[in-house]
Amino acid sequence: MRALVTRPKADAEGVAQELRARGIDVQIEPLLEIVPFPGVTIDLDGVQALLASSANGVRSLAAATARRDLPLLAVGDATARCAREHGFLSVESAGGDVHSLAALVRRRLDPASGTLLHAAGTDVAGDLGQDLARSGYHLRRVKLYEARKASHLSAEAVSALREERVDLALFFSPRTAATFVTLVVQVELQDACRSIAAICLSAAVARELEALPWRSLRVAAKPDQRSLLAALDEECQSD
Repeated sequence: MRALVTRPKADAEGVAQELRARGIDVQIEPLLEIVPFPGVTIDLDGVQALLASSANGVRSLAAATARRDLPLLAVGDATARCAREHGFLSVESAGGDVHSLAALVRRRLDPASGTLLHAAGTDVAGDLGQDLARSGYHLRRVKLYEARKASHLSAEAVSALREERVDLALFFSPRTAATFVTLVVQVELQDACRSIAAICLSAAVARELEALPWRSLRVAAKPDQRSLLAALDEECQSD
């Protein structure tokens, strides 16, 4: 059994290890390239806490400032783990999506205690700032990187799809899913998806994939990697 992992390179290896431990061959096909903006300076005066909605945000933040003392609230466990690995001292995971992150902010932080700094890219899922503004928080989003969409599938991916050597495909974001659809149509390999089960982090991700004729389209119970892998396990057991 072979799985196609569509995450950016820095995020894909952890998932790949989980799959290999299950006896699944892995083909990493990054559909987004993370490009940090050089020379970004961050003003942390008046900031009471840092918010990270992705591990890429954490990596870019760690490169942009030496400060590690401010509390960091992360969207999920993988992002929180990345923050700890980069030396942030006070890290808490919301265990879900941006709505879960906003809920964690409301439980943990006082709007009157200072600004929230959101380490992000040029494209973000959801509207965290608007959500928190309704509760009286002031959020400042700092754009630290760009996620560039792939312009084509690799020759290895095209070959694997054409020869029906892919059984599973994992998708973690709506943007990645939409990019995959575009690139598959570009090489006229839509029918290759009939033998593939797509495993999606959320319903929003799945919606972007509905244009392709998948063998099955399975959505994680919660928007985190653990739940996505549980959905994958269920798919494998159903075969």
